[in-house]
Amino acid sequence: MLSRILPIFLLVFSNIFMTYAWYGHLKDMRARPLLLAIVASWGVAFFEYCLQVPANRIGFGVYSLGQLKVLQEVITMCVFFFFATLYMKEKLTLDYLWASLCLVAAAYFMFRPHGHQM
Repeated sequence: MLSRILPIFLLVFSNIFMTYAWYGHLKDMRARPLLLAIVASWGVAFFEYCLQVPANRIGFGVYSLGQLKVLQEVITMCVFFFFATLYMKEKLTLDYLWASLCLVAAAYFMFRPHGHQM
């Protein structure tokens, strides 16, 4: 059970770091030189990798590679939604709903029993 939950837990936290590394500088370092924003983002991304690599190592024994990727994308969109609306103060639009429905469909196809081969 832990081997199924731990990768998800680690991926959620790695995505928080990743999302901030990718987009946080747009708010927090807007007036700073680009090089400084790049170095700061690399520093934050280090912690993302410290969680993401173990998550994928542990998860690969439980989930397929495709399942890990889709799981990552679903988590990314969930984290990004909260980041964009709460931290960056972006307006919620129907596009978030449509994108989420596409990810639900992707998750369905990757996690359904007896996946079909080409």
